[in-house]
Amino acid sequence: MSCPVTCAAWVRCGVAKETPDKVQLGEEELKQLIEEARNRLGDGDDGSDEGQMACGTNGAVPASAKASHKNENPSDDELDEYDLENYDEDEYTGDLKLGDSLATLAVYGSNDNDPYITLKTTDQYEQEDFLIKPTDNLVLCGKADKDYCSLEVHVYNHEENSFYVHHDIILPAYPLSLEWLNFDPNPDESLGNYVAVGNMTPVIDIWDLDVVESLEPAFSLGGGKEKKKKKKGKKSLSSEETVKGHTDAVLDLSWNKQSRNVLASASADNTVILWDMSVGKPAASLMLHTDKVQTLQFHPFETQTLISGSYDKSAVLYDCRNPQDNHRLWRFSGQVERVTWNHFSPCHFLASTEDGFVYCLDARSDKPLFTLKAHDEEVSGLQLSSQIKGCLVTSSADKYVKIWDILGDRPSLIHSRDMKMGVLFCAACCPDFPFVFAFGGEREGLRVWDISSISAVNEVFGNRERLVLASANSAACSSVASSSSNNLETAMES
Repeated sequence: MSCPVTCAAWVRCGVAKETPDKVQLGEEELKQLIEEARNRLGDGDDGSDEGQMACGTNGAVPASAKASHKNENPSDDELDEYDLENYDEDEYTGDLKLGDSLATLAVYGSNDNDPYITLKTTDQYEQEDFLIKPTDNLVLCGKADKDYCSLEVHVYNHEENSFYVHHDIILPAYPLSLEWLNFDPNPDESLGNYVAVGNMTPVIDIWDLDVVESLEPAFSLGGGKEKKKKKKGKKSLSSEETVKGHTDAVLDLSWNKQSRNVLASASADNTVILWDMSVGKPAASLMLHTDKVQTLQFHPFETQTLISGSYDKSAVLYDCRNPQDNHRLWRFSGQVERVTWNHFSPCHFLASTEDGFVYCLDARSDKPLFTLKAHDEEVSGLQLSSQIKGCLVTSSADKYVKIWDILGDRPSLIHSRDMKMGVLFCAACCPDFPFVFAFGGEREGLRVWDISSISAVNEVFGNRERLVLASANSAACSSVASSSSNNLETAMES
């Protein structure tokens, strides 16, 4: 059975380095890594020593134990039937010798001399697969095996119809979310190729996708502790340390494309943190939810606008310039699984819930534009096509992927398919090819599906206008969050 794929993300064509760098460790670096591993495993040595001491202690053995141990040894009569004394003697079965059977075979010193081997070496093909073409997309996925977790980097080429694993990265914990970003904290670098990974720990790891065989992330956010100085003569009942970041698992991540040094994270500790990656520290902590924050996303065109969804059955819209005083809140019939902005209608966003509903909302209004019973179970994937207006793809724990036309706020089902992948955990749309989507579930690994192969999809969306980013940006409504009234709350029970 293949490993579950818990999260997925795409990288645009032309972003990745053509020839990725390979990590080469020096002798001192290798010694340092071994020493660090020994220090991490040092706590387990005490327990093992205690176990060895316990085993070596001279204690009385109960008579019943001795008797049972004695009964386990078989008698000589029982072993005689197996004739163990002659076990290693070969039995002669015929006149044919091994040398005779190989006498007519030709043996060549190398593959170059063997006329029957047409593929003399695989080095050339391996080198071609290692190179990343300008027309290649990268598809990233977090995988969880019973023994280890990894981040797999796939290469997808739409023109050549090729799809393969380029390399993988061993992760320290169970992956929950992925977010691609190009911000490089190194002042000497302009644009990078990184992925932020949220996992079951409070730490966010950022890995360099242009480096192969990396053993540690390029940098991490959170996990450190800052000591407070105690004032003399005063006793404090609070802890002397404050955690710099989250205190529980990181469930989702969103990168701000306008303010490239800002990353938002949603956590099981009920908070949303805005990180300044240029200094590696939190810039703000938003605490408007009362339960785990499952999903969040920055507005595609407005730097200050952020939406988040939570287990407390609510979604919150923030103006990050003053989030405590300027926000709007909606309530739903179930826990919010996914939220996403509609980049074709920048004042609208979509939210999906654990009871199978999809809501379309206007950030300036209290009531939803439409409510759709999309699936029988939680809607774990909620993706609008990157370029085709009105094309919505949903995936669910009910094992189905569904394609919808939501143009004019009148949703209609175009196609439904059981992916045969078990429970579906994630979905992601390719930024360069609007009909190509990636899905992850509890089995069958990562799957890429070009939905334009469905005739019904071609009939509905084939001639529909495609998004032009410049015009979409200019059409963005200004100050979505600030135009909403302060601290408004809207209930939407289905």
